[in-house]
Amino acid sequence: MAFKLEKLFVDVFAPQPGEVVTVMCDLPHDQIRDNEEWHERRDMADEWHKEIEAFSGRYAMIVNPIVTYKATGSHNANMPEHGMWKGQKTRLEDVIKNSTIVISMPEFSATAPLMGFTKKYMNLRVASMPMVAKSMEETALSADYKKVAETCAQLAPLFESSDGIQVKFSTGHTCYFDISDHKTAFQDNGLLHPGGGKGTDRLNNLPAGEVCVCPNQAEDSETVGEIPAVVEDEMIVFVVKANQIIGVTGDGPIAERKRREFNTEKALRSIAEVAIGCNEKAVVTGNVLEDEKAGFHWAFGRSDHLGGKVGVRDFTSPEKAYHKDIVYARGNPIVCKQLDFVFQNGVRKTAIKDGVLII
Repeated sequence: MAFKLEKLFVDVFAPQPGEVVTVMCDLPHDQIRDNEEWHERRDMADEWHKEIEAFSGRYAMIVNPIVTYKATGSHNANMPEHGMWKGQKTRLEDVIKNSTIVISMPEFSATAPLMGFTKKYMNLRVASMPMVAKSMEETALSADYKKVAETCAQLAPLFESSDGIQVKFSTGHTCYFDISDHKTAFQDNGLLHPGGGKGTDRLNNLPAGEVCVCPNQAEDSETVGEIPAVVEDEMIVFVVKANQIIGVTGDGPIAERKRREFNTEKALRSIAEVAIGCNEKAVVTGNVLEDEKAGFHWAFGRSDHLGGKVGVRDFTSPEKAYHKDIVYARGNPIVCKQLDFVFQNGVRKTAIKDGVLII
């Protein structure tokens, strides 16, 4: 079935009369250079904006002109105070707070600051789409989001009731993620219907389909192990203890660069997220927005948007703040061989085998 934006929009947002819709994207500037994918994404934002305008009358919605702002240069850094709207400089927060639906399609993820806005403004729902590609319209964006939501609803209680997640990688390395503080799991289920209460998540990625939680970040956290990764074709291993990356092994230039990075930005050492993607139409392409919806992933760095302790203030400067996901779904160089939820009584429940979700 061909992708239909109107169907996706209605399934995700269930729009009501009087909704105010804003599409946003960031722009290259100065040393932040443009690229082909980014240029195509801005064209995609224009296409979506025009199509939403075209069907808006059927739902009695107001569609704002596109809002643009200077790119931050870092994923999940705070957005600039001002952007351009209706051809003039304006405070981004003023536009956002007067919208009920925001669709963000940037090069650099704004998920963390936008999630902050959804907690501040109760009528706001946000679809965060950093690095989205047109090709995703035929894959993860065309998923059955009712089914995605049902799978998320099955996974969330496992995250919330278990004490830990034991992961074995295809390289033989293992890591135990301590989730014994039982935070509420974030369900990125693709449903952003109006009327949710104060505790309702009102931001999702699109394409959606994952459940995640910030691990226990206490000083005595039992998160420990070795996490392998292939970064720019180089194999490295993150050495983890007490939920902190305490070392990076590897003899190449990437390993050395990561060691310097973690020495300079201590806030990056914190494990920020452990997650399972569950969108059955997601395919691995090298674009993390879709890849993370296809299977197991984890992240380091900023975590306050997921209930963690690490925020922008913990970095050496605001523009250095970021949250980095690494994915192990089938099709990646390293795959999650097995993932077990571990419960207080020692019982284990396997959720992933050989990169495939078996729940």
